[in-house]
Amino acid sequence: MALIAVIGAGTGALAAAARLAVAGHRVTVYERTETYGGALRRVERDGFAFDTGPGLLHLPAVYRDLFVKTGKRPLEDVVELVQVDPSSRHVFADGTRVSLPNASRAGVVAALDEALGAGAGQRWGDFLVRAREAWDRTRRPLLEEPLWPDWQVLAGREPYPAVPHKRLLRTRRAGTLAEIGAWELRDERLAALLASHALAYGLDPRTAPASAAVLPYLEHAFGTWYVRGGLRELARAVYERCLERRVEFVFGAEVTRIVTRDGRAAGVELAGGPGSGDGTVAEADHVVAGVPPARLRALTDRPLDAEGDVRADQEAAVPGRFTLLLALRGGREAGAAHRTVVHAPDPDAEADFLASPGGDAPSSPTVTVLRPDDPALRPDDAHESATATAVVPAGADWTDEHTVRRWTELVLEAAGTAVPGLRERLVWHEAHTPLQTAQETGTAHGEVPAPALAAGGGRFLRPSNSTRLPGLHRVGGWAHPGGGLPHAGMSGALVAGLIVEGPDFRGSR
Repeated sequence: MALIAVIGAGTGALAAAARLAVAGHRVTVYERTETYGGALRRVERDGFAFDTGPGLLHLPAVYRDLFVKTGKRPLEDVVELVQVDPSSRHVFADGTRVSLPNASRAGVVAALDEALGAGAGQRWGDFLVRAREAWDRTRRPLLEEPLWPDWQVLAGREPYPAVPHKRLLRTRRAGTLAEIGAWELRDERLAALLASHALAYGLDPRTAPASAAVLPYLEHAFGTWYVRGGLRELARAVYERCLERRVEFVFGAEVTRIVTRDGRAAGVELAGGPGSGDGTVAEADHVVAGVPPARLRALTDRPLDAEGDVRADQEAAVPGRFTLLLALRGGREAGAAHRTVVHAPDPDAEADFLASPGGDAPSSPTVTVLRPDDPALRPDDAHESATATAVVPAGADWTDEHTVRRWTELVLEAAGTAVPGLRERLVWHEAHTPLQTAQETGTAHGEVPAPALAAGGGRFLRPSNSTRLPGLHRVGGWAHPGGGLPHAGMSGALVAGLIVEGPDFRGSR
């Protein structure tokens, strides 16, 4: 039995803790805040409840596997999973609307043909077939296996089988999502549909590699799911599974240093304060760090990556999310969609803004509105709980009231396209800014990491779960395989495998 110290109680860290505990190790989680879940938080007020982090789940098999491997009760015994249908409704800049059925290629093709014109659905369906090839080529190395030592193979090879594009006696193949939209989808609305999957993670479709086609494919193939009571219930279930496996939790525990001895991680030093001692050292045989790269570097006194490794400090600033919590009078109208994406009229201007936080906010950003039909989130059936979210650039000053008011107005205006009579129905609204996300997750500016992607010269990969310091591992969205709930869960599985089976672990078969 080894002693294992886990820094942070985010979803990936909890997944690793549960798996390590069931393998017979003694696991203690040190969390600097007073609760678990990382970005999976909840706000409750006046009988309304809201998820302030992710509101939908894709690839639930990751968490089904976690519960199968760590106890007798399966995932569906501890949370209620509901397939969302339609998967999403889209409102395009020209006013066109389309509802896409959940996990049905034929249904999506028919819906797009009807809304956008004959041929549009087939082009999207053909794109999904090519995206599946990219998924099949990258699924194991980017989701189910530790990052390859020769990761440069993933960085240079584009797995998306782009269609040749002939123009002016030249033949080119799409290398970015924007080029797929322009050359293969050939419809501004389909291009916007594709781009929205990248923008949701703050990725610029003009620079995101074509391999990002796996993002819409993941939703299409594995469906869109909701957890009754909100996604916070998933965090609760994983936390309670950890308790069942006798994982110990110390909340309000600020780790100030990773202790090293004989050239390996040997524990963590805790700051003084309630629940965390007075600067004492908690010994450990392994340390699992579920913290952002800058904080992890601050906790160590040595480089964690060898020359030529994927480096966390090479990453550009990552955008965050601005969410409005909407308490509404009146129940949901018939036919209301759980998720509506209101697309920006100028995607290029929006991408420029996300890359340059000093510029003016776009006149209308892409906004995602979530309206769960869930009695647990509202005081009664005469009211409704909803959220509206926009991706915002890193580094904006969210202590500035003008900035908050400006984004509140922009998001409300867009959300009104998805929610009939929104302003008249408002009981109250509350902004959840990247500043609050930073306080909850420990990131510098409330950044939200994207999943790891192949190609792009390695700029879209995440640092490996192992580090140069023996006994220290990374877990969570800032490590391989990157951000998103499925990826966080897989990072926990990878870290547990590396500790239990050793550095030759190559993922579950």
